[in-house]
Amino acid sequence: MPERERGRIALRLDAPGSIVAAVFFCLSLTPSLLPRSWLIQGIIAGVVTAAGYLTGVILGTALRRSIAWRPRPERRRAIRWVITALVAGMCTASLIAGARDQRHIYALMDLAPPERLGYLGVPVVAAAVFLVFLLTARVLRIAARALSGLLVRWVPALVAEIAAALCVAVLVFSLAEGVLAESLLDAADTSFAAINQETTPGTTPPRSAALSGGPSSLVSWESLGRQGRDFVAGAPGLEELRRFNGRTPVEPIRVYVGLDSAATLRERAALAVRELERTGAFSRKVLCVITTTGTGWVDPQAAAALEFMYNGDTALVAMQYSYLPSWLSFLVDRDRAQAAGRELFQQVYERWSRLPREHRPKLLVFGESLGAFGAESAFTGDQDLRDRTDGALFVGPPDSSVLRRRFVHGRDPGSTEVLPIYRKGETVRFANRPADLAEPSAPWDPPRVVYLQHPSDPIVWWSPRLLFEKPDWLSEPRGADVLPHIRWYPIVTFSQITADLAFALDVPPGHGHNYDGEVVAAWARIAAPEGWTDERTAELTALIQRAHPIGKRYAVGPTAVPTPRP
Repeated sequence: MPERERGRIALRLDAPGSIVAAVFFCLSLTPSLLPRSWLIQGIIAGVVTAAGYLTGVILGTALRRSIAWRPRPERRRAIRWVITALVAGMCTASLIAGARDQRHIYALMDLAPPERLGYLGVPVVAAAVFLVFLLTARVLRIAARALSGLLVRWVPALVAEIAAALCVAVLVFSLAEGVLAESLLDAADTSFAAINQETTPGTTPPRSAALSGGPSSLVSWESLGRQGRDFVAGAPGLEELRRFNGRTPVEPIRVYVGLDSAATLRERAALAVRELERTGAFSRKVLCVITTTGTGWVDPQAAAALEFMYNGDTALVAMQYSYLPSWLSFLVDRDRAQAAGRELFQQVYERWSRLPREHRPKLLVFGESLGAFGAESAFTGDQDLRDRTDGALFVGPPDSSVLRRRFVHGRDPGSTEVLPIYRKGETVRFANRPADLAEPSAPWDPPRVVYLQHPSDPIVWWSPRLLFEKPDWLSEPRGADVLPHIRWYPIVTFSQITADLAFALDVPPGHGHNYDGEVVAAWARIAAPEGWTDERTAELTALIQRAHPIGKRYAVGPTAVPTPRP
């Protein structure tokens, strides 16, 4: 065979693979939870198209081996032209519809819609990404054929082909899972460990004995880590509390134990309890146990809200278990998040439960994102939450959160997965926004537990099950900030929601994973002090947002300005 013809054959695409790839490309342009820039959409489309091509090649190979029909060359050419025209028309229509849907999502989230012409870059980026996957696959195929050619000297041809394919697959997987993944994790570990040693500009050691890292503290300032230093230094001052409440405040207590503060998880939790004892935390009105995100970050709004509500008569305690960001901690440190949530709460609870009932502070629990995943693992169910706490707030919990999943699956008939009702809401309540927690007709006696989750938060809805299983939240009426015609497609929806994870924070408050300004209202429903009003909630929300802004600018795509939240 001439070399030129051989080259053309090498570059030719498989017909069934191309058809399925085109279908997957069109499906990738359908909307998901968050708006996407043309560049991000192009990358998603390229990855999904490659998956579709592989699926089509496999199906086509099986079909050719089971059906003997072979059209004549002239009929084959006619079929090819008809299919090409149909595919071109389908892709063009999908691009137009995709651009329109993206503009609707941008408007739904109060963002300026992108230019329509920018969407023309989607097929260009998708083609480039697809080509990378295609060339990689063909290089691997060449390697498998070469190995098969060697093995066929000793074993039958079919056995040689299967063995060669398995050897190449195992080699690639080993490189990706072992050498490459381990190298990347080592690099990330080194990088984030260095960041953990840094101090945010303007952050200085506290002068108050009520704060970890301050005078007489059992925890050194240096051992707190970057996020721990930010947490203790961010406590509101007495004058701020006095201005808001109009009366003499109490200096708030913030206890934090960093990764470098003690050798083991148990020792760090025990050190946190000793710090609570040293500061007099068990004599305060409120004691809140916080499970941090991966880096050790604590939501400054959730912390300050309680301190302003109780005029400083509070104690907050948190413990670092990792210095990796939450998305990476979720992959490699998930068990540590749960272990940290259980250990810290258990040791605090044991000390708290020894106090006379009339002298115990309210015992609250808080966790956001991976922190919610870790915090709820300290409990076995809603009755355990009732028995051992005076209230809990879980914000943006991942789908894998065990208790949340149990409550959602056990929801009352007629309620939805997006806004479930569990046992008539007697203890646990879900909210898409604080207004969902308005005083209801059904009784809600303390202690109260709240799960705050946006319909458009991909962290809440992402799950490996999306690959091949349609979730209830895509079978029910969509949430308020999700397009009503979003649909589920195997593989495609999983890829879209996975991409949404990267930009979950780059949207305005009230959408995605941005809960800016919502925790005050949630705390007000869970554990408000006596005499607290909705007007006070609104005042405090405005104050907290000014004092502790979560994000400064909202954009979608690689040009987005990252928010300060880890």
